[in-house]
Amino acid sequence: MEKILIIDDDLDICTLLNRFLARKGYAVVTANSGQSGISLADTERPDLILTDFRLGDMEGSEVLKQLREKLPHTPVLVMTGYSDIRMAVNVMKQGAFDYISKPIVPDEILLSIQRALAAPISAVNVTLPEGNHQTGRLKSHAPSANQPSGYVVGDSPQAQALYKQIDLVAPTNYSVIIYGESGAGKESIARMIHDRSPRHNQPFVAMDCGAISKDLANSELFGHEKGAFTGALSVKIGHFELANGGTLFLDEVTNLPYDVQVALLRVVQERRLKRIGSAKEIPLDVRILVASNERLWQACRKGKFREDLYHRFNEFTLELPPLRERRDDIMLFATRFLQDTSRELGKQIQGFSDDVVQIFMQYPWYGNVRELKNVIKRATLLTDGPLVEAKSLPFEIAYYTRLEVDDSPEQQKFEHQPIIIAPPVAVPITPPVAVPAAAASRVVIPEKTDLKAVASSAEYDMIMQVLQEARFNKSKAAHMLGIDRKTLYNKLKNYNIE
Repeated sequence: MEKILIIDDDLDICTLLNRFLARKGYAVVTANSGQSGISLADTERPDLILTDFRLGDMEGSEVLKQLREKLPHTPVLVMTGYSDIRMAVNVMKQGAFDYISKPIVPDEILLSIQRALAAPISAVNVTLPEGNHQTGRLKSHAPSANQPSGYVVGDSPQAQALYKQIDLVAPTNYSVIIYGESGAGKESIARMIHDRSPRHNQPFVAMDCGAISKDLANSELFGHEKGAFTGALSVKIGHFELANGGTLFLDEVTNLPYDVQVALLRVVQERRLKRIGSAKEIPLDVRILVASNERLWQACRKGKFREDLYHRFNEFTLELPPLRERRDDIMLFATRFLQDTSRELGKQIQGFSDDVVQIFMQYPWYGNVRELKNVIKRATLLTDGPLVEAKSLPFEIAYYTRLEVDDSPEQQKFEHQPIIIAPPVAVPITPPVAVPAAAASRVVIPEKTDLKAVASSAEYDMIMQVLQEARFNKSKAAHMLGIDRKTLYNKLKNYNIE
C-alpha cells in the first residue's frame, strides 16, 4: 500500500483528503505544520507528499527545499489558494512535481497523485560519488570532461553515440521524437536535452499521455477557466502554460485522443493557446519533446495518430536502446540504485557479490532500467550483509540466468526438480514436451478423440512448449502467447500446472 503524507494547517482539508484517499486504497499520514511535516517525512518515508504552500510556521519554499534534501526522489504536490502562473512556475522550479489550486477537487487531486506515483524516477539523473566499486564492490565512475553535469553517462558504445546526438540537438529549438521501450529512460533523455539547452533555467514539464483520461486531456494540456464546465471550480493552468519559456515533454504521445491531437496541432502551429472557456489567446514559447514506444509513422498508418502532427514533431529523432543491448551500463545503473536505496533504508551495503553481477549481466531485462531499479530495491530490503547475494533476487531472474549460464552439479540438481503436472480434470491429455520423469508419470494418455479433447490437448501442448522456451518466465511466456499474465495463470490453474 502506497503511503501519502499530507501537510496542511487546515484540519478540515487534512480530514477530507485523509478519508478520500483512504477509500482509494492509500495509507495516509497528516501533519498540521511545516516542521512536523518535515519530521514525519523523515521518519515515515512516504511515497508521495501533498503539501500546502502557505503554512503557519513556514513558507512553502522552505518546506519544499527541506523535503527535496531529505527525500530527493519522492514526488511533491503543492496546493495553494493563490492561483497564478508565477506561483506555479516557481514551485515547479523548486522541485515540485505538480501544482494544484484550491478549492480542492478530490478527483483532480487523485489524478495528479496517480500520475506522480506512476512517473519513473530518472534513470540517469544522478551523480556517482567517488570511491565506489563494482564486482563484489562498487566501481568508480567519475564524470568525464564531455559529460553533462548531474548525469551518469553510460560506458557502452550505444550510450556514447546517443549522447553525441544529444549534444548536437540540445542547443537547438528542434522538436525531438524519442523512441524506446517502456522503462528504458525516455524521460531522463528528455531532461538531459532540456538541461543542456539554453532553456535550462526555465521549467521542464512532463506529461504522461497514457495516464490521462480523454475527458481531462484538453484541460491538462491547455488549462481551463473557472466555470468552463461542470466541476471547473477554479482556474486551471495547463501544462503548456506551465512550460512557457521552457520545455514540454509528452510521454507516450500516441495515447492522446484524436480530437485532442487536432487541438494540439493548432497550438503547435500557431504557438498560441486559449484556455477552455476563455477567449483570450496566450502566446507560447515552448520546446516540445515527445516519446513513444511505437513508431509514430506506423501509428499514422493505423489511424491512431495525425500525420500532419507527426511531421510537426519529426524535426529530429533519437533511438534509446534497451538495457539488454547496452550491457556495459547495467552495473553502472545498478551501482547508483543500490546507493540510493541503501541510503533510504539506512543500510551500509557495499556492493554486489560476483554471482549477482554475473546474473545481472546475463538477464535480458525486458523491463529495462525500471525493472533493474525495482529488483535492486527488493534485494536491498532483503540483504543483511555487506553484499547483495543471489538469494535476495526474485526467483524468476535467478532461475532464468542459471538455466543459461550454470552447468554445475548443484544447478543440474536444481533444474531437474520435478515439475508437478497433472491433466485437466475433464479432459486428460498428453504432454507435448520432455518433462521430468516424476512429472511425466503423472500424465494420463487420453482415450477420447472428441473435438474438445483435441483443442485442450493442443492448447496444453502450446503452453508447455512456450513455457520451456521462456525458461518458465510467465511474463515472457504470456507475451509470446499473445495473452495477459492473468489469463496464463488461469490456464495453468485449469491444467493443474504448478
